Amino acid sequence: MLIQNIVAGNHSPSYYRTVLMNPPPFLTFAAKYMNIMEQKVRVRFAPSPTGPLHIGGVRTALYNYLFARKHGGTFILRIEDTDQTRYVQGAENYIIEALEWCGIIFDEGVSKGGIHAPYRQSERKDMYRGYADAMVADGHAYYAFDTPEELDTARKEKESRKETFQYDQSVRMNMRNSLTLSSDDVKGRIAQGDHYVIRILMPENEDVIVHDLIRGDVVVNTSKLDDKVLFKSDGMPTYHLANVVDDHLMEITHVIRGEEWLPSAPLHVLLYRYLGWDGTIPKFAHLPLLLKPDGQGKLSKRDGDRLGFPVFPLNWISPENGELSSGYRESGYFPEAVVNILALLGWNPGTEQELFTMEEMVQAFSLEKVGKHGSKFDPEKAKWFNHQYLQKKTDEELATLFTPVLKEKEINAELSFVTAVCALVKHRVNFIHELWNQSYFFFAAPTTYDEKTVKDKWKPELVLPIQTIASIINDANPFDAVVTKQAVMDFIKENQLNTGHVMNALRLLIVGAALGPDLFEIIKLIGKEEAVRRINNGIERL
Repeated sequence: MLIQNIVAGNHSPSYYRTVLMNPPPFLTFAAKYMNIMEQKVRVRFAPSPTGPLHIGGVRTALYNYLFARKHGGTFILRIEDTDQTRYVQGAENYIIEALEWCGIIFDEGVSKGGIHAPYRQSERKDMYRGYADAMVADGHAYYAFDTPEELDTARKEKESRKETFQYDQSVRMNMRNSLTLSSDDVKGRIAQGDHYVIRILMPENEDVIVHDLIRGDVVVNTSKLDDKVLFKSDGMPTYHLANVVDDHLMEITHVIRGEEWLPSAPLHVLLYRYLGWDGTIPKFAHLPLLLKPDGQGKLSKRDGDRLGFPVFPLNWISPENGELSSGYRESGYFPEAVVNILALLGWNPGTEQELFTMEEMVQAFSLEKVGKHGSKFDPEKAKWFNHQYLQKKTDEELATLFTPVLKEKEINAELSFVTAVCALVKHRVNFIHELWNQSYFFFAAPTTYDEKTVKDKWKPELVLPIQTIASIINDANPFDAVVTKQAVMDFIKENQLNTGHVMNALRLLIVGAALGPDLFEIIKLIGKEEAVRRINNGIERL
């Protein structure tokens, strides 16, 4: 009704001023509601397609995803490919496939679209130039025409004095740029096609405050910052300009990214200010590093396989040299296990719970519980997580996953039989492929016998007792593990035989080695005829 009265002009302007200065309750509620709607959480994961996605990147994507889902927000995948010289064929598809395998599903982004498409920066490059030029016009940036040779000379001069070169307030007035050249000279150089870059004009001796949700206020003085390049001569923006422009246009409310980007945060705060977007600066959260198992340094892409475990979610074959880097998927890990361990590397839920479903993570997650310090990656703990998730699966699920391994070995077995085998040996393994080494004897009789076990466990004087045991097994009725075991144990006791010696020798004949689950469970599964056949064959061979 208020809106209708305003349109119709039913009251004087002073009346409406009074209403707006002292709004009724329904207007106050509406304003709060609209503010909530305007502040709906929007986060993004913005990797560069320069190679395979590192598990540290997967963790960053996961935290963004959990935060968005926790707050009913939107999770965006944006590809930041402004540096075309480092672009690697296939990397973008790898990123998408890796996130999907992990169950980290984005709402908007490359391959999916959305209200702010395109989400690939190389397809948005035409829009960045205007923002860079606007900063130059406002005196917050400048053109720099320095050649690589001139920059190299300046760098060597600094190094000769044992100083570090950076293009900042101490050197900018000695370089070839629009601060030192005349306006006509600058226009002429641009008109004739001279190569140049656009650099931010970093203010002198100003404290820039970055409000970080994990680390509190981070204060950096601009005297320590250089005049970063914002726009390159190839017509592409640098990461810094494109990142800020895209975050603003895509209405990003929270920037959750790795600690390595913290030094760039003051620059980004200044860019928001200089572009006139002070009121839309997102909240920052810089995540702690993933460290090597010994805690000595960041776990990097170069550590893949070198340390004996994967650092990538999926296998990656380098298009340059064909080199294979192993991934967690192909190494036999379940995606739930990988996501679970990554979630706990930096985030502490504040409880003793270690195993989380994705939904449980969403409900428990908060940035307030993310620590400041790096977390050591423990490959043995990763195996433990996979073991836990393997045990959570039903025996039928495990049998279905194990069947392809058997088929590779040209073994065709009934699913019910494979299910029973998995039930007996699953607690002994961390991965599906390890089931074979713990169960191969269920599918084929031994043709060779472990030499060490033969030497330690086989005794010729046990032949007659074991032949009798073969008869007991053959005559067992009903034929099950409990009845058969009791009958054999009664025979051993009645004849005052050494239980360990007899049982070890019997296992050797049936399995071929000193391994496997309960021997009578093995006998039950392979059947009395097969068990007796293996005993007789073994005695003959040994």
